[in-house]
Amino acid sequence: MKPLKVALLGCGVVGSQVIRLMHEQAGDLAARVGAPLELAGVAVRRLGRKRDVDVAPELFTTDAESLVARDDVDIVVEVIGGIEPARTLIVSALSRGKSVVTANKALLAEDGATLHEAARKGNGDLYFEASVAGAIPLLRPLRESLAGDHVKRVLGIVNGTTNYILDKMDSTGASFTDALEEAQTLGYAEADPTADVEGFDAAAKAAILASLAFHSRVPAAAVHREGITEITATDVASAKAMGYVIKLLAICARSDDGRSFGVRVHPAMIPRTHPLAGVREAYNAVFVEAESAGQLMFYGKGAGGAPTASAVLGDIVAVGRNRLAGTHGPEESTYADLAVHPMGETVTRCHVALDVADKPGVLARVAELFAKHDVSIQTVRQEGHGDDAQLVIVTHRATDAALSATMEGLRELDSVRAVASVMRVEGDD
Repeated sequence: MKPLKVALLGCGVVGSQVIRLMHEQAGDLAARVGAPLELAGVAVRRLGRKRDVDVAPELFTTDAESLVARDDVDIVVEVIGGIEPARTLIVSALSRGKSVVTANKALLAEDGATLHEAARKGNGDLYFEASVAGAIPLLRPLRESLAGDHVKRVLGIVNGTTNYILDKMDSTGASFTDALEEAQTLGYAEADPTADVEGFDAAAKAAILASLAFHSRVPAAAVHREGITEITATDVASAKAMGYVIKLLAICARSDDGRSFGVRVHPAMIPRTHPLAGVREAYNAVFVEAESAGQLMFYGKGAGGAPTASAVLGDIVAVGRNRLAGTHGPEESTYADLAVHPMGETVTRCHVALDVADKPGVLARVAELFAKHDVSIQTVRQEGHGDDAQLVIVTHRATDAALSATMEGLRELDSVRAVASVMRVEGDD
């Protein structure tokens, strides 16, 4: 049977593994697709660079535009990342009726609407399982398996670098800096870890998850984002003493009335009994709650060349089958068009540590301020005495705006020397 020709954009960590799997599993892939897969070309930035891949030299090119435009190319696989030239190349491929497989979370979150529109007009497939959580089959269940259900919440660890750092801080007592350096040494963190530790990577993935879960477009700018750079060893130890662990969470949740939803990424304390608490090292896990299906858990390797390439190959098989059948996969579903409510309207809980003066009446004044902003206190305890006195408070659920106003008021109280830490609490309600 005539082979399906694949153009690969990028030959880095993921791209090289895609090539390896295409070669090693050629027979199985041909049987699963219904036709052989043939590498038509590989677009790279520089020719002549030594690459540990089994590819004929003449297949490499720096002219990605011409490779994408070739009439004999059926499937374009984009693993170069970034916004440009990836966007232009993907749109070019889709407008020509080609199928596209991408792992580009940043582009999908930034301008997914343009890509989906190009796919619709070109009557082609746009698949992107590898863009979130690596090898974990997550997007297709949201996009297809749960299409007949009503997803209420998606809660997950979607960045392996930050999970590794926080796990090491929890298990060894290491500082953020030391844990980050270890992650960089082991290759879990980039030399410039900003995208990971400041939450940009997780926020892009949260936008994609929310778009699929709630059938509404979610731009990256709509995602509330906080990183983990301010998390201290003291914060981690305090959470541990209370039976909690700190994780960087991506949280997508419908409002109670179902008319809007929130999308946020921030560190939070979760009980050690929660399924996500046991996610160690650089692994990812996502907890999905649907009306009929109930609670579902997806767990596995969220990054790395081979795991991500596995997801890419799965998409290649899917779009290959569609091309042979003369059909295509599901288009973007945005019929619900729900609003993304601001972080201030999000209802959450907080763990607050206050350095206070050790004298009568302090607790009363603190409690009065919480009450003023309609924030109810669940538990309070004092730790230390004299200059080391500290109040540790856990609130009931309140809007983030009310909690923020309370924190600002606490900073102005004479009896509060400092707001030592504020940490949201999730997963125990």
